[in-house]
Amino acid sequence: MANTPQSKKRARQNENRYQINKARRSRIRTQLRKVEEAIASGDKDAATAALRAAEPELMRGVTKGVFHKNTAARKVSRLASRVKALG
Repeated sequence: MANTPQSKKRARQNENRYQINKARRSRIRTQLRKVEEAIASGDKDAATAALRAAEPELMRGVTKGVFHKNTAARKVSRLASRVKALG
């Protein structure tokens, strides 16, 4: 349990950041799932559109500290190559 005013404030801040990061991570995963579903259905146009929507969201997660830069780059790269292979 936090005792000092500073540690109480820190606990509040941590809880707020946790909620924000959780929502952001969820939003990113939803975008990635949409790309996966479009790839699975074999629809190249839908997959390309979904990837275009997912990439900025993923990179925004990097700038906000939710994901590591290389993790996001790896995910985008793998999805892009799978979308390209659909054609």
